[in-house]
Amino acid sequence: MGKFFNDILPQHKLFIEKQHLFFVGTAPLDLDGHVNLSPKGMDCFYVFSPTRVAYMDIVGSGNETSAHLLENGRITFMFCAFDGPPNILRLYGKGYTVLPGDSEWQLLSPHFKLLLVTRQIIVADIDKVQTSCGFSVPFYGYEGERDQAEKWALNKGESGLEAYKKEKNLVSIDGLPTALYKR
Repeated sequence: MGKFFNDILPQHKLFIEKQHLFFVGTAPLDLDGHVNLSPKGMDCFYVFSPTRVAYMDIVGSGNETSAHLLENGRITFMFCAFDGPPNILRLYGKGYTVLPGDSEWQLLSPHFKLLLVTRQIIVADIDKVQTSCGFSVPFYGYEGERDQAEKWALNKGESGLEAYKKEKNLVSIDGLPTALYKR
């Protein structure tokens, strides 16, 4: 039932644009390291081309994706249909982190609704696309986006956010440095 493609086709892009939720998977090289799987929302994903995507990443309690990408670049995205016809779409590739102040930031950031809580943009060059049936994915109804992250960021303020990132976002749970570490 699963089909593989070398590029993101127009129908894949349309499917991605309709989804309110996607998942990002990364892992360290160390076999004892922790695999990371993160849910993402907030309409933060953008398809730049049939082989390049990016998403706006917000400050969180960890920064595993950035650490894993810095170490080995491997990344997988998964989109699931929670309404309409069943479908699962996976994008496999190599990624990297772009931080505010990096030269690429000015090219990428206009494609996103940047927030106070925006931490970085994750970019990935896609080398394989997979669709599969999604027959066992249940139906779920979309009710809207949560606003807690932005309220939390407003409460912390810019200096509080910088302090929080220095405390929580410089290394992974396995001790790997993130892109923020080099700052």
